[in-house]
Order: sequence, then C-alpha cells, then structure tokens
Amino acid sequence: MEHVMPIGIVYGSSTGNTKDVAVKLHEMLGGNLHDISEVDAETIGRYDKLVFATSTWGAGDLQDDWEVFLPNLDEMDFAGKRVAILGLGDQEHYPDAFADAMAILADKVERQGGLIVGLTPAEGYTYEKSRAVRNGRFLGLAVDEDSQSGCTDERLHGWAERLRREFA
Repeated sequence: MEHVMPIGIVYGSSTGNTKDVAVKLHEMLGGNLHDISEVDAETIGRYDKLVFATSTWGAGDLQDDWEVFLPNLDEMDFAGKRVAILGLGDQEHYPDAFADAMAILADKVERQGGLIVGLTPAEGYTYEKSRAVRNGRFLGLAVDEDSQSGCTDERLHGWAERLRREFA
C-alpha cells in the first residue's frame, strides 16, 4: 500500500497570480506543491487532503491547464478525500462570473465522492453573481488579485488556519 502524503496543493496558473497565491498558502499550510500541468492523476490520488487552486477566465471558464487535466478527474475516486478550492477571479471586470471555476472543480470532486471543505463567507466582495457561491458561502476561498490584492494575505492566513482544523 502506498503512503498517503499529508496535503497536496495543486495549482494551474496562466499569468502567475494563482501560482503566487498557492505558494503563499503552501508557506502557511505546508504540504507539497504541484503545478497541474506537471502532475498526473496517480500523484494526486495519493493525497487524502488536497487544495485545488485555479483562476477563472472569461465568462466563467476554468484555467487552461486545469481544463486539459479535467477529464482525468472523471477517472479518480475521491471517496474519503477532503478537497479545498482556492479560486482567483476578477470582480470588477467579470462581476457576473466571479470565481466561477471553483464550482467546476468542486462539482467534479463531489461527483467523484469527495468532500469539499474550507467554505468561506461571501461577504466582503463586490460582484453580481458567482456559481461558486452556495447558501451564502464560497465553495472555498475566493481571491481577487486584480481589485482586492490588499486582502489576500489576511484571507489566506485565516483560511489556512481553518484548513488545519478541517484537514485534522
């Protein structure tokens, strides 16, 4: 039987913002950091605690590298796994699809038997709608490096503390 690693942080980044935020989270939370364009399903499958980090593009699309990897998630069993979603978005330029990509990953993980953890309140943001909000909470942590970058470190710190408890 393979050893299950503590926490896997898996990110996809086109401009570098998601990578930068994932690196900050990694420094706070520990675990292992992986670029989705350089990892395989078997590696992800070894973790029982995961953070998936993605940005939202255009009208609610998943980041390119995640989009390429997405079919692999259909073949994975997430039963017994806890997955937190970190989603970058732009509330100012895309207020009607803010951080929507979080929902794409969360829905896939849940369909494959995983438990989404790390939900956060939707207050403190200025957007019109988001598929990533359910019952007044984001399906993880929403970060806006374009118009609220000053909030990122504080939000990440609080989220990392929450994930330590929820991953315990």
